[in-house]
Amino acid sequence: MDLQLHHKRALVTGSSSGIGFATAVALAREGAQVILNGRSAQRVEHARERLLALVPQAQVQGMAADLATMDGIQKLVVAHPDVDILVNNLGIFEPKAFENITDTDWLQMFNVNVMSGVRLARAYLPAMKQRNWGRIVFVSSESGANIPVEMVHYGMSKAAQLAVSRGIAEDTAGTGVTCNSVLPGPTMTEGVGDFFASLATEQGVDLAEAQRRFFTEARPSSLLKRFIDPAEVANLITYVCSPLSAATNGAALRVDGGIVRSII
Repeated sequence: MDLQLHHKRALVTGSSSGIGFATAVALAREGAQVILNGRSAQRVEHARERLLALVPQAQVQGMAADLATMDGIQKLVVAHPDVDILVNNLGIFEPKAFENITDTDWLQMFNVNVMSGVRLARAYLPAMKQRNWGRIVFVSSESGANIPVEMVHYGMSKAAQLAVSRGIAEDTAGTGVTCNSVLPGPTMTEGVGDFFASLATEQGVDLAEAQRRFFTEARPSSLLKRFIDPAEVANLITYVCSPLSAATNGAALRVDGGIVRSII
């Protein structure tokens, strides 16, 4: 299927690895001009080289900037003042008991996961509306619907993304601009892989057993019963970024492996 993304300019935040990188690859394969982002210039350049190895004809640039800061946002927007597609993928997570989550933890989680996307959407939305086409996607999480007891502050930030995404969509009524959120379930990103490797060591089991216990004890409602591949999330994000998704706006789209039991 041709997703009609040739020559569309796409910024994917937090795209040096994981879902962000997989999304950048998928967009590049569809002909979009992709801007990779991460905090480290070295990691961004490595991601750019990896993407070109996978998609040799890709039009891809790298932009190192810490989007948790206003200075980082300004640096990026000055370098790339206009995009057709904004994928707000940047995010952090931190398992921590509620009583141990400090004010600083709460504010950092909100600033990185929510405000980075808010600031970028605020910067890019006016031009999208002016030319009557654009796509904004917030990569949220099933944790925004099922707040995880082991990281309530993360769930809060992901729920906030759903509210922001819907609110922005209301502002696009009657235009060719859309804003949606995508809710992945547990996905085998680099950070998740490192976390489960440490967890397996702590529990004295192998990685496969640590993952089995996770889906038995922490996410028993999963129908997939395994971690999602980042590319499986990227497939949905890429469709939502395309002109073919014009009738999808203000939606919270789940690619969660069936964890959320609600049918709507």
